[in-house]
Amino acid sequence: MEAQGSTFIGFDDSFEESKAVLFGVPFDGTTSFKPGTRFAPSAMREDSWGLESYSPYQDKDLEDLKLFDYGNLEVPFGDKKKALRMIQEMTQEIIDAGKIPVMIGGEHLVSLGPVKALSKKYEDLHIIHFDAHTDLRKDYLGESLSHATVLRRIYDQVGDGKINQFCIRSGLKEEFEWAKEHVHLEKFTYTTLEQRVETLINKPVYITVDLDVFDPSVFPGTGTPEPGGIDFHDMLEIISILGRLQNVVGLDVVELSPKYDASGVSTAVACKTLRELVLATIK
Repeated sequence: MEAQGSTFIGFDDSFEESKAVLFGVPFDGTTSFKPGTRFAPSAMREDSWGLESYSPYQDKDLEDLKLFDYGNLEVPFGDKKKALRMIQEMTQEIIDAGKIPVMIGGEHLVSLGPVKALSKKYEDLHIIHFDAHTDLRKDYLGESLSHATVLRRIYDQVGDGKINQFCIRSGLKEEFEWAKEHVHLEKFTYTTLEQRVETLINKPVYITVDLDVFDPSVFPGTGTPEPGGIDFHDMLEIISILGRLQNVVGLDVVELSPKYDASGVSTAVACKTLRELVLATIK
């Protein structure tokens, strides 16, 4: 596997020697409000070079890990099923090589692709999910595949008791009611994260971060901003807790729409979030 273009800072090793493989999915074909997440992977790569590979928060450096950046998948904008199939196949190639997939979206529907591949390898796959939205609708405007239904479709893959959702502050009443019986959902905050992580220390875990989990005052560059979210210091605390996990088998960050924040601050926050997540969870 050869790199397709510019890389995220610190992801400049070869595929063969890498521990984790980064790839971007510029797809926003089911975005329900303001589109633009297709531009996130390229924007994050470019702006990552405004950061350092070293994290003073963790005293770790991306340069000390073996990391490869493939580039972006060339997904068809109008065909979500084909796009998901391509993402699943890419993830399968990565895990077949014994490496950890790290994905930049794109809208949140793209998370279904890696989960489909990983759930075939890991029967006991668990999901840790940070978001403003439940994403648990059975369908959205009659469509079962949507960024508003992605966690429900992931549930179809992993089943009861495997999905852990935090900081949720928006959704239909029936989504919250359904969640009580099928997933662990914490509204508004992440006070139960530490307890959940303790139960999942050695289990295979996929982490998905919808960046609209941040408050719009911190992160306006998203298509579905929701007031009442976390700040970056909260995210650092979250990542510190996630760092205790010993078997993170994949992760993603999704739903940055860089063009809605001309200052570039949202893209910088997204890049730093990805850097910290990788340093904390890629063992």
